[in-house]
Parts: sequence; structure tokens; C-alpha cells
Amino acid sequence: MGEKSVLDKFRLDGKTAIVTGASRGLGRAMALALADAGANIVAIALNGLDDVAAAVRDRGVGCATRAMDLGGLNPESAAELVAWAGEQFPGLSILVNNAGIIRRGPVIDTPAEDWSAVLDLNLNTPFLLSQAFARHLRANYAGAAGTPGTATAAGAGDPGNLNASIINVSSINGFQGGVEVPSYAASKHGLLGLTRALANEWTAQGIRVNAIAPGYFETDFTVAHRQASEREAQMMQRVPAHRWGKAEELGGAVVFLASDASTFVSGSTLTVDGGWLAR
Repeated sequence: MGEKSVLDKFRLDGKTAIVTGASRGLGRAMALALADAGANIVAIALNGLDDVAAAVRDRGVGCATRAMDLGGLNPESAAELVAWAGEQFPGLSILVNNAGIIRRGPVIDTPAEDWSAVLDLNLNTPFLLSQAFARHLRANYAGAAGTPGTATAAGAGDPGNLNASIINVSSINGFQGGVEVPSYAASKHGLLGLTRALANEWTAQGIRVNAIAPGYFETDFTVAHRQASEREAQMMQRVPAHRWGKAEELGGAVVFLASDASTFVSGSTLTVDGGWLAR
């Protein structure tokens, strides 16, 4: 069999992806993009998963769902969740850490509980899920090319041929402070540092770790901005694209980083922001 064409390298057939925060917005769009490329999807969110499950299955792949609050995750619950995901479909090899929250308000008035809640879900949860994901793959990888996540009879595997991908969803606020979003900016800065740290340790073991930094998209997170006409006009004037991003425009980035088209990409952050950071 000849070498894959570059377009074939974007295919994810036979692979399974965990996507957190998958029921709406950017998470839903990324889950559907991965499904379009052939991956089975394990969709995790607090609620509202029936719609995305139906849309994934309409694309001819499988979808398992789990309604779960990922805030307050601990190592045991993270390990249980990843193990459950690995039982749903073969080929578990992609983790998209997308679930997140934002709490707005002046720094001087930010309650400690808001700070902690945002850091917990936006930073602690990706760390714990990534750790559990890596442990699961190292324990259960069969070593056969193209079958990551398949358990051996002995319950242990050789990670030598592992080709897995963790994708952390940061933000352009991972590069700048924003206004009245201190905990969100801190968590997204931290997520970029975590991405690089994990890539340094795990890339040689067959687990690439990258991040996507979305700009301003039409999601629930940006409703306040889009309803404030003066603020919106200022923002759109700064964006070279002069418009809000559409959720589906994140699909190419997540498929690229999940696929064999990016096998030498690790520790990187791909900004998808209409040119915002170029200004």
C-alpha cells in the first residue's frame, strides 16, 4: 500500500475522540468536524447532548454521551470517565479539552469562589483528564499500528507505536489580559503553559499535545458583547476579518491537530481569530 496522500492524512477513520463541552457552541462544532473526518465521538457536557448525538450519528459514525458536571473533578473520577470512554468504541486516541466557563466583573469585585470555579473547570479539569487519558493509553495500548486504545489480553501495552492527540481549547485571552475577566484570562494563560509542559513530556511517548486559541465567535460566551452595539463596533473594527467567527470555522483546526496531517506538531498553539492578535 502506498503512502497516504495529504488529504487522506486528515481522515480519522477508526479513531475515537472525547470532546468535553460538546453540547453547544464551539464544542459541538468541533465534535461534528471530527465526526465528518470519520471519528467516533464521546460527547461530555452538563446537559443538552441529544442534539449533538443525533447530528454525529447522521454522519455515519458512533456517538456516546455522558451528562456530567466536570467542575470538581478529581483523579479518580477523571480515570473512571476516561476508562468508560474507552469502552464505548475502539481506537480512543483523541481528547479535546473544551469545557469551560467565564465569570465577568471588575477584578476588585471578583469573589474568591468565582476565581476558584473558573480555574477549576478551565485548568484543573484539562490537567486531570489529560493525565487520566495518558495513563489509560499507556496501560491499554496494544502496540499495533492504527489501533490506539485497544487493550491487550494482559492489560498492558507497548506505547511505541502510539499516535494520540490532546487538544486544549484556550483563547486569545491566553495571550492578553482582556477586560473584567481575570480568572478566565489566568486560566487560559495557564492552559497554554500546561499544553507546552505536557508536550515536552509526552510527545516522544506518542501523545502530541497542542492548543487552539479561538478569537471572538458567535457563542453564548459572547452574547454580552454582541448585544452592546458600541462595544461590538469597536471589536469588529479591530478584527481584520471585520466579523464574528462562525463555530464551524473551528472545524479545520481541530481535525488538523487530531489527524496524521500534524504528526510533527506538538506544543503549539493555533490561533483562529480572524487576525485579532495580528493587530
